[in-house]
Amino acid sequence: MKTKLHNFLLIAAFATSGISQPASAQNLGIIPAPTEVEWLAGKFSLNDGQQIFSQNGDEKNAASFLQSGLKARKGLTLKLVHGGRAADSGIVFMQDLRETFPNEGYSLTVSSNRVTLRAATDAGFFYAAQSLLQMAAAQSSATTNSIALPAVSITDAPRFEWRGFLLDESDHFYGKQSVEEILDLMAGLKLNRFHWHLTDDYGWRIEIKRYPKLTQIGASRNFEHTNTAPQFYSQKDVREIVDYARQRHIVIVPEIDMPGHATAATMAYPEIGEGGTGHWTGYTFHPAKPETYEFLKNILREVRDLFPGQYIHLGGDEVWFGNRQWTNDPAIVKFTRDLGYTNSVQLEGYFNRRMAAIVHELGRTPLGWDELVAADADPKYTGVFWWRQDKTNILTEAAARDYRVVLCPRLPTYLNYVQDDFQKVGRRWKKIFNSIDRVYDFPDKVITDNVPPGKEKNIIGIEGCLWTEFVPDRSRADYMIFPRLAAIAEDAWTPAARKNEADFMNRLPAFLSELERRQMPHYDPFNPLPAPEPPGCTNQDYKLPPTE
Repeated sequence: MKTKLHNFLLIAAFATSGISQPASAQNLGIIPAPTEVEWLAGKFSLNDGQQIFSQNGDEKNAASFLQSGLKARKGLTLKLVHGGRAADSGIVFMQDLRETFPNEGYSLTVSSNRVTLRAATDAGFFYAAQSLLQMAAAQSSATTNSIALPAVSITDAPRFEWRGFLLDESDHFYGKQSVEEILDLMAGLKLNRFHWHLTDDYGWRIEIKRYPKLTQIGASRNFEHTNTAPQFYSQKDVREIVDYARQRHIVIVPEIDMPGHATAATMAYPEIGEGGTGHWTGYTFHPAKPETYEFLKNILREVRDLFPGQYIHLGGDEVWFGNRQWTNDPAIVKFTRDLGYTNSVQLEGYFNRRMAAIVHELGRTPLGWDELVAADADPKYTGVFWWRQDKTNILTEAAARDYRVVLCPRLPTYLNYVQDDFQKVGRRWKKIFNSIDRVYDFPDKVITDNVPPGKEKNIIGIEGCLWTEFVPDRSRADYMIFPRLAAIAEDAWTPAARKNEADFMNRLPAFLSELERRQMPHYDPFNPLPAPEPPGCTNQDYKLPPTE
């Protein structure tokens, strides 16, 4: 790792030292890298007291964000001017036609007397402001009230529509402030989907008013402890977090895991549970009872009303860990036969299809893990998350059948996997870990090797995932997430032809400085020293399930 990183830095220095480039071309500090960059002559002096001009509401929102960001990061105080004619100097937001820019696209032009930000939408202006803020933060200055910005013309738009991050709060709960701080960092990296894993074996973390025992009982433990005070998000908390994310152009995607990973729910309502023995008792919802489907539909109705986004994720993974009792339960055996099925896998598919149809009826797009492909969920309205990197045939089939696919394979997008050889607590796959360079090398070879020609459009995005079995607190979570999430962001935004690992590593220190400003723990690939391992949480404590 150190040797490869050293090579990255040497290449980056060589690539940016050519006499044809201005000195300012060495580091814009923008992550993810923009689609097109043209270097211009000169520089713009960003000073205290300058004005930021906006015309409409979309522009004003982004202008206000830029003003507060410059104050927080660089101590500059700029004045907002809304309406009226923009001056010939200063920072100017200008609306353009939708035909000129895609939905999240923008342009950013820095000249010697003016900075112009153009977009067609609120999201485009927001991302333009993020890029300008990163540029300003990356520049050093001799005085505290002036920054020299290099003259440049940027035209930018995302490669993928889905640019996501999953946070598991079932295994360990972090709370509202932690989620909002992570949303802030996501927004800075132009990530736009927060996949919130709210239910699983170890905790039910969202208030459902119709079924209060879900949080009274199901929220009273975590991966390490079986008897804690209930930890969950009230519906008021959820609405506030959803609004916080909306202001940062992030859609929250709630996940209610089923039919497996249901232990927290079946502890609270054992009458709708079945499957598994020992550690896996109550692992699945009972697939043969009408009450189960009514119970879950009522939950999903409340979830739908809390989350205005288009999506609800249903899980659907790893049912084989706990469905051993399905073949011994007389009611399930009869139900299976009445449906014309002969095994539990077929019944699992029935369950997943039925629940996906319920989500569709509720006016939302159902999503699930890649097991939904074998379940034959309807590809016309179902999205699939490909997570098993060792099962590339499933990715090929999903793309061929026109499922909308999000790429989130364990290798390299699982951020609970360790990021260097010296780390002990965290997951590996057959001794393989997810170093930042492996994360950055994703996803082009996977797409080229496994997606049928002409079906590339069915790959709608990328997601990084933090599963928190071995992540007992927020400090450890930050250390595992950052800075690898920055590499995920560039994978998801920047066109393959524009990606350059050495250049990314050259821009990364500016992002690390922002993490330090926010006092957020993180792994430092430039000085990869071991961090304290989380107390009371070791890999040996993990109860390994049976193999597939």
